[in-house]
Amino acid sequence: MKKWQARLDAYERLMRLDKPIGILLLLWPTLWALWISGNGHPNGWIVWIFILGTVLMRSAGCVMNDYADRNFDAHVERTRQRPLATGEVSSKEAFALAAVLSSAAFGLVVLLNKLTILLSVAALFLALSYPFTKRFVSIPQAYLGIAFGFGIPMAFAAQTGEVPPLAWAMLVANIFWSLAYDTEYAIVDRDDDIKIGIRSTARLFGRYDVAAIMACYVCMLAILGGVGWQLRLAWPWFTGLAVAAAIACYHYTLIRHRERSACFKAFLHNNWLGAAIFAGLVASYWI
Repeated sequence: MKKWQARLDAYERLMRLDKPIGILLLLWPTLWALWISGNGHPNGWIVWIFILGTVLMRSAGCVMNDYADRNFDAHVERTRQRPLATGEVSSKEAFALAAVLSSAAFGLVVLLNKLTILLSVAALFLALSYPFTKRFVSIPQAYLGIAFGFGIPMAFAAQTGEVPPLAWAMLVANIFWSLAYDTEYAIVDRDDDIKIGIRSTARLFGRYDVAAIMACYVCMLAILGGVGWQLRLAWPWFTGLAVAAAIACYHYTLIRHRERSACFKAFLHNNWLGAAIFAGLVASYWI
């Protein structure tokens, strides 16, 4: 492989473009909010801005995550081959790449209204600061839920010029969802995290981790059910939530024995949970 091709490949892996699950988990709640705030007919231009912004900000967040963990990743089985851990990319390069990606995302946001721009500043801070919370916050997955869900209030602001209480309720639902899927993810790294002093909900919940994950799924679905009831959404919305509940039950069968590969499979499978809810939402407005 030529030198410049190897460099591009390293940047791609640093941004996790080869592993799009993070983009999807960030995108689903944003799409829920865009469809609800647009009453089933969101502005196409705004939708594309948010999709591109999601890809850019998730990529920037991954770069900053690896930058923050550059002294730890080499000691964790799952992350020891990441570009910063192996030395393929320098810290200065990573920092510069994160700055370029964040600037590009902000360049998209300035095309929207003032409230959305102001909210984007908070979103940028959340995305770039999350990787450092694992050093001093016992429940960093909650912080991740806020960061991953901040597209919800931004979507409402972009299309309606305001952020109603409903949007914040959806953000809380996303926090519970993030707690569920990222605890599944954290179980995979728990032994390594204990050795190197990284905090996570997998460590915090201890032997109650599986119960906590399932409780978070219940809270998420209950809040979204309340959202549907308040909006008088049609039956497909609730069908989508029922399918999501069935998927959550399937996740229980994967995580109950706390095997690493099965827990990671459950984490990845959350993409289908988010997709089921979105499909129900679109169908609800369609009929």
